Amino acid sequence: MFISSAFAQTAPAAAAEGGFMGSLTGMLPLVLMFVVLYFVMIRPQMKRQKEHRAMVDALAKGDEVATAGGIIGKVTRLAEQFIYIEVAAGVEVQIQRSAVVQVLPKGTSK
Repeated sequence: MFISSAFAQTAPAAAAEGGFMGSLTGMLPLVLMFVVLYFVMIRPQMKRQKEHRAMVDALAKGDEVATAGGIIGKVTRLAEQFIYIEVAAGVEVQIQRSAVVQVLPKGTSK
């Protein structure tokens, strides 16, 4: 029922015979998982960040935008880190550029 002592003594010797190929075969699933993770999660996220950065950099006065908080308004002024949005007649809100989620078509916020 138990492993014989003769067989148990030869097991480490058999494992040492595998050498480099044995350790490479053991690492292969881990490497494959990282490659799949990169193409399924990391790469698309980097693409979305790049598109968002390009959209925020292209903001101009007069654009109508939606923010992460759900505020919709028209860009009135631009600063380095902030933009000013007119949400109603005479009401201006200062927000961070990164809070802009979407640039809306003209005439959306009426």
